[in-house]
Amino acid sequence: MSATTQAIDPRSGIAMSYPASALLARAAPSAFKTPFPQSLEARATTIRVERDEEIVAQEDAATYCYLVISGCVRTVRLMEDGRRQVGEFLFAGDLFGWEALDRHDFGAEAVTPVTLRRYARRELDQLADHDHGVARQLRGISSNRLRSGRDHMLLLGRKTAAERIASFLLEMAERTCPGERAMIELPMNRGDMGDYLGLTIETVCRRLTQLRADGTIAVQGTKIVIRDRRALGEAGCERVVH
Repeated sequence: MSATTQAIDPRSGIAMSYPASALLARAAPSAFKTPFPQSLEARATTIRVERDEEIVAQEDAATYCYLVISGCVRTVRLMEDGRRQVGEFLFAGDLFGWEALDRHDFGAEAVTPVTLRRYARRELDQLADHDHGVARQLRGISSNRLRSGRDHMLLLGRKTAAERIASFLLEMAERTCPGERAMIELPMNRGDMGDYLGLTIETVCRRLTQLRADGTIAVQGTKIVIRDRRALGEAGCERVVH
């Protein structure tokens, strides 16, 4: 049996179990601990969605919310002329759809095959009204999502293309490889990265090539080896602590 390690997801605050040797840390459904009591879990549904399939459509009624158990999800919004903005990438421990009002402003799609727990929002709201622990958990999730949104706004509004790429790689390292910071495996393609960072595919590829030429990273297909973490932090105007 492979060893596992416990970690707290930095955005959701939910405890997860990871394979200790995994390059892309994903919680197996059997090892994942949801933040909700059994009374709610008994009424939730586990669903599996294949790569690139739609989970919810933009402007769908916000009837359900979803907790990612394994895999990677992207949220997307399409403009009238067909241009796409990727709002965020969601990994094991991330809850989405709960923050929506009456409709989903962003759709959600599977980047990889994903396993989700689907909850009726009405039931979750009722539970939070009576269970202070669940209410605190949801407030924590909302606060972390708000902080992430502000960071993304700063990235899009003030950072250069090179800084955006470097910051994105550091974000993915923090979120997908707790305890194993030297190598990450990106589940999304270069087009997804560009639509998240507000860059063209050509710019994404060019900036990754420059980081590789500088010796800051090495690229092995979908795997990124971070050779100089401090230099990557400086490139992204981020604070890096060794």
